[in-house]
Amino acid sequence: MTLTFIDLIPIFLVFLLYFMGMPIVYSLFGATFFYFLVIDTTSKPWLILQKVMGSTQSFSMLAIPFFIMAGSVMNYGGISEKLMDFCECVTGHMKGGLAQVNVLLSMLMGGCSGSANADCAMQSKMLVPEMERRGYSKAFSAAVTAASSAATPVIPPGVNLIVFCLLAQTSLGRVFAAGYVPGILMAISMMIVVAIIARKRHYPTTRDKFPSIWEILKQAFISFWGLAFPFGIIIGMRLGMFTPSEGGAVAVLYCFIVGGLFYRKLNLKKHFIPILLDTIAGTSSVVLIMVSASVFGNYLSWVNIPKIVATAILNLTSNKYVFLLLCNVVLLIMGMFLEGGACLMITTPLLLPVALQLGIDPIHYGLVAIVNIMVGGITPPFGSMMFTTCGITGCPISEFLKEIWPFILSLIAVLLLCTFCPRLITIVPDLLYGPG
Repeated sequence: MTLTFIDLIPIFLVFLLYFMGMPIVYSLFGATFFYFLVIDTTSKPWLILQKVMGSTQSFSMLAIPFFIMAGSVMNYGGISEKLMDFCECVTGHMKGGLAQVNVLLSMLMGGCSGSANADCAMQSKMLVPEMERRGYSKAFSAAVTAASSAATPVIPPGVNLIVFCLLAQTSLGRVFAAGYVPGILMAISMMIVVAIIARKRHYPTTRDKFPSIWEILKQAFISFWGLAFPFGIIIGMRLGMFTPSEGGAVAVLYCFIVGGLFYRKLNLKKHFIPILLDTIAGTSSVVLIMVSASVFGNYLSWVNIPKIVATAILNLTSNKYVFLLLCNVVLLIMGMFLEGGACLMITTPLLLPVALQLGIDPIHYGLVAIVNIMVGGITPPFGSMMFTTCGITGCPISEFLKEIWPFILSLIAVLLLCTFCPRLITIVPDLLYGPG
């Protein structure tokens, strides 16, 4: 099938509406309905509405609101606070101790809020004011917060991992397990950057010396219930104790019990409504993006764009690493403009079939794509986490850009490492579940 300019109008319309200030959800819906109501009227409008409803009918999708609620309960129940205490115990002696806490906390939180922007907003409110009080510049504090939020959706149970599983129809347990090594590498690379900058600028520590083993063990015991959360989910799924969706429900129950009975910070009378509102807000944004991207994907399939893209790429190269490099460029650019979840949902149906034809492990492709999109989210000129952080902290974007580049370069180095060393991604799933 040959594409005409008229067939491509919805794609241009999405970006036009988005840059005019319309949310990406309505941009995708508007472009799709415009095509089927104005350009190609051979398909009945009610079929599109049926697609809207059908895309929500997935039992696996229940994992999304459950894990988002678990993240909210962690915040209100004091679990996040205990995790921060542990991070401070381990990294407080290092130069730039509070900045190191910022990075480590992002890794341990595991993106439960459902969005890197939500994680970014939470830490902008929680840590940036404290960093400024302790002598860190506003721009550096904002840059560390934005950069560290790029790692949270890569660590289980990040919602982007769940979204990719729904799109690729692959094992959520394997994808969760695959996220650990890339996420840890991202955190380590940023901690190295923080250490170098902090030493150069003489940023303060929060502890005089490295804590004793006894202090670390004591704090680990106090923070144990928070630290055990992500690993317990993986182990439970691996042992067949619950499915991913049931695992989300178990996570919510677990966080309620820990926050209410062990840490005694959770007050159902006081916190239940805010938790419910956080869950509704987080779930609605993620699911609306999923539905709108699914409907837009229906338009892409209707005009045969996935097949045309696959044919064009395969004619260009049959080398899987060249293909992954091309994907890196495309996804990095798209990640600068679109929210991570929307970008993932639009590009996966286009690029994953080509990856499979070239013999690329779908989990390898998925983690590379997620890491890539997250790096795009902190990259100028339009990175969404960049605007979120600067908006909340009041940091001028011009100052933010001067501080973010070392972090972007370190994350790109990790991205390339994951691209060319697929074993880094598949080693944990293979150890837990056997060769894929």
